[in-house]
Amino acid sequence: MTEPLNPVGEVYLVGAGPGDPELLTLKALRLMKQADVAVYDRLIGPEILQLLEPRVECIFVGKAPDHHTLPQNDINRLLVDLALQGKNVLRLKGGDPFIFGRGGEEIQTLMAAGIRFQVVPGVTAAAGCAAYAGIPLTHRDFAQSCVFVTGHLKEGTLDLNWPALAQPRQTVVFYMGLKSVEHICERLREYGMAPDMPVALVEQGTLAGQRVHVSTIAGLPQRLIGAGARSPALLIVGEVVKLHSQLMWFQPAPLS
Repeated sequence: MTEPLNPVGEVYLVGAGPGDPELLTLKALRLMKQADVAVYDRLIGPEILQLLEPRVECIFVGKAPDHHTLPQNDINRLLVDLALQGKNVLRLKGGDPFIFGRGGEEIQTLMAAGIRFQVVPGVTAAAGCAAYAGIPLTHRDFAQSCVFVTGHLKEGTLDLNWPALAQPRQTVVFYMGLKSVEHICERLREYGMAPDMPVALVEQGTLAGQRVHVSTIAGLPQRLIGAGARSPALLIVGEVVKLHSQLMWFQPAPLS
């Protein structure tokens, strides 16, 4: 039987981790070498893109606050169109595709179009940034559970289960929470969290520019004034933050 003239390609939905290229999985690297075209997000750094073969066409579809290069529906359609052209498509995402990465939406579109795909988990930002900051997300003495939450404001507020998030003996990690730090801290205190609860803002986690701002939920907004913190940044709330000064091991390069 002869092969069709235009065989349909495959999509590789790959989590690239929080930034450090050495946190890529072996499977991620293998599929990166097989790709014909890479569709990548804002959090994919040049060190990771340099691991692609020179022949690979790179298409940037990153989202910044208040600015989307392509709306999500258009990204979904782009993946389908490229695969229908017979290309093996690397969909490269920061962190893990299924943790605030909209990977589920993308593969729903691929399935509806009959496009083959693979999903490669990545080190999610909460795990990677906390580890590089010396903050265990769970610890027998401090936290028996961990909650991942989006900190992205919608119409100036966050519609979250604040009473559940303010419970003791757990760690709460807010993704995309830099702009909403003050709102988060206010709401947690409003629902009963102690003002002296430790909190850490980890910016540029796992990268040479990593900085960790440690304070309390009462003091963090003031602490960040003039600090020049920039995204990507992750907010970690809980008693485990106390361990940062004891367990910090990663020494980022000094700022030039």
